[in-house]
Amino acid sequence: MAVVVNKPLPEFDAQATGGLKVSNSSHQGQILVLYFYPKDNTPGCTTEAMQFRDKYADFVKAGAAVFGVSRDNMKSHDDFKEKLELPFELIADTEEKLCHMFGVVKNKIMYGKKVKGIERSTFLVGPDGILVQEWRGLKVLGHVEEVLKAVKSMKAAQKKAA
Repeated sequence: MAVVVNKPLPEFDAQATGGLKVSNSSHQGQILVLYFYPKDNTPGCTTEAMQFRDKYADFVKAGAAVFGVSRDNMKSHDDFKEKLELPFELIADTEEKLCHMFGVVKNKIMYGKKVKGIERSTFLVGPDGILVQEWRGLKVLGHVEEVLKAVKSMKAAQKKAA
């Protein structure tokens, strides 16, 4: 089952750092930001993680939980999280279940060879479990601010509706 904007997330279960289990219903009532990245400890992924880290308090204030997702294993994630002092958890999708569900596995050309890789993408899920917005094939620069802006406007819309 693939994800579709304006539809509920399909059922899933995933393991994150800190012994946390994440599922389609584990963060009901909370805005959820899932950002997929190619690999721990690579330049672009390190920059993106640090930008989410630096804006993390703003995400929490706006009512959002943030999770980074890659195919790296838990040990790699624990080391990456500790090294960068990340305040959010990282999901180890070693079997690519979430990556395939969110459609972020893409063929890439690296050093002249075709390889399967993760397309840098972010997904914004509303408190009701519905996928609200997606950013695919994105550039790191300015992206975290754009996601934060979307989270804040979602939070403002919730307040008006209440």
